[in-house]
Amino acid sequence: MPQQLHKRLSEQQVKAILESYLSGELTVISVLENLSLRRSRFFLLLKEYRNNPDAFTIIPPKKTNTYLKLGEKKEKLILTELSKEKQLIDNKDIPVRSYNYSAIRDDLLKEHNIKVSVPTIINRAREYGFYLPKKARVVHDREVITNFAGELIQHDSSHHLWSPFAQEKWYLITSLDDYSRGLLFADLFERENSWAHISSIESVVYGFGCPLKYYPDQHSIFRYVRERDKFTPWHTASKFTDEVDPQFKQVLKDVGTEVIYALSPQAKGKVERPYRWLQDRIVRTCAKEHITEIKDARKVLNALVHDYNHKWIHSTTKEIPMVRLENAIQAGQSLFRPHWSLNRPTMTARTFSALGDKGWLMVTGKYLLSGWY
Repeated sequence: MPQQLHKRLSEQQVKAILESYLSGELTVISVLENLSLRRSRFFLLLKEYRNNPDAFTIIPPKKTNTYLKLGEKKEKLILTELSKEKQLIDNKDIPVRSYNYSAIRDDLLKEHNIKVSVPTIINRAREYGFYLPKKARVVHDREVITNFAGELIQHDSSHHLWSPFAQEKWYLITSLDDYSRGLLFADLFERENSWAHISSIESVVYGFGCPLKYYPDQHSIFRYVRERDKFTPWHTASKFTDEVDPQFKQVLKDVGTEVIYALSPQAKGKVERPYRWLQDRIVRTCAKEHITEIKDARKVLNALVHDYNHKWIHSTTKEIPMVRLENAIQAGQSLFRPHWSLNRPTMTARTFSALGDKGWLMVTGKYLLSGWY
């Protein structure tokens, strides 16, 4: 296909050819060969030149509106959703700092059966002032560093106002398998204490098995640090960092799981990304459904975790997390050990002795909570 006329010839050259045709010096066939145009296009140019030679130009006009016409209903729904997003961003107690145009697209399809592309929503956001430039982010290692399911469980918590209609903030506690990126545990708690985190261990152990390693941060629930925790009851002058095992660590030792600690927020990059995904979706869904109680927020969380684990293709592994986990287990590529393989009498005695009356008791083959609040 030949280049556009204004890219092949100058305006003066085209005018000279048109003048030669009008004076009879060139035939139509010669003009068409010189301009490399079709007959219909040539006569349109000739008409424009005859009508106003001074204003004649071969440069095509710029498009004034590139937006797709959506109709009044779609336009209003997009603006309504963008306005809701802005209210969430303006609330400093809510962990939302940017617009989620993909979430708007999904909500329009789910709630109104309207299909709109993300670029179209972004165009409207730019036009009406619902757009924030992207901030430069610290680059994290997105590679899978483990070769087996259950080789490393990333564990963390996040404290936020998950619904703008709630009266208090709640704690989101999650445990993520590094190999599959599956969320093995996710729940909301009104208070953060040792038992909340130990209950997550129980859920992972009974649901999947005993993993090889756990990877929490250095919160005092997970690790004793001498100078930081010197005002705690178990501090003595002779106890150094890691010479005291918090209850969380004691339980992991009892199930034969090693504990390693993240030394910086950047080191927790893999678990932070699912947090951001959950944060955005939890807050937006709770806001739309006017959630006020934690029990209702848990329902929202459970539905989102199910979608994340069973429907969404992870950007790093290119697989659905639970499908990847199941394939690894079927192929023998797993380091999860069955919980019934533990030395239960030794485990129970040691855990109960270490934790006192607030320990686990072995009843009918399972460890049940004995009043730890």
